[in-house]
Amino acid sequence: MYVDSHCHLSFPELLGRIDAIRADMAAARVDRALVICTTLEEFDSVHALALRYDNFWASAGVHPDNEGIEEPTLERLLDLARRPRVVGIGETGLDYYRLNGRSIADMAWQRERFRVHIRAARATGMPLIIHTRSASADTLAILREEQGGTTDGGPGGVFHCFTETAEVARAALDLGFHISFSGILTFRNAEDLREVARFVPMDRCLIETDSPYLAPVPYRGKTNSPAYVPHVAAQIAQLKGLAVEAVAEATSRNFEQLFKLPPLEHAA
Repeated sequence: MYVDSHCHLSFPELLGRIDAIRADMAAARVDRALVICTTLEEFDSVHALALRYDNFWASAGVHPDNEGIEEPTLERLLDLARRPRVVGIGETGLDYYRLNGRSIADMAWQRERFRVHIRAARATGMPLIIHTRSASADTLAILREEQGGTTDGGPGGVFHCFTETAEVARAALDLGFHISFSGILTFRNAEDLREVARFVPMDRCLIETDSPYLAPVPYRGKTNSPAYVPHVAAQIAQLKGLAVEAVAEATSRNFEQLFKLPPLEHAA
């Protein structure tokens, strides 16, 4: 019924509890999950989960905030993208939240890393999984420069764990991207984000947990799990005046179409 479109099941907080997590997912009717890669060093662990479980898929990419790790090259990303059950490039993007005394000009390495991912997505036709924090203007500008939106032949993708303004959402939609909402949508101080969720068309929405982070109310402050993604769907249903089943159906269909996967009954 539900899909968690973005989680980090390879992280230590979750990897040792996969059997329990899967049981909780089944009980919550969370049928599928996309396991996200954040470093090349992590890829084998992410990929192993997708190979072992037929309702998990994997991405290939390097998070913008990670330093002191193997830098992605176009050739390396293309190689990983050819692996079975890899369906997206990322997560990638820009993050200027923790500059640690540096200027935005000093973050040129992040912008170049982002461009490499966009080029990999264009070469493979796979969607981009975008992380942007305190950097939306540059994120959008680089996507436009690299022709990373479907309006100019690019692969499109998703702005995950969206926390930006309606103007940024509109620009992302115009570039052909989906918008994914996380447990933040349920937080008491997130009324501005709820207004964005009201604005984003249902056929461009995804839901996610970003596990192990950002557990939704009523689990806020605890370790997050894909089993909690129905709480995000319920919040969207309330905002849009829809039945939660309609939100589950729409976001699952959007997930299948974006990541080029068959409907559940025909899934591998």
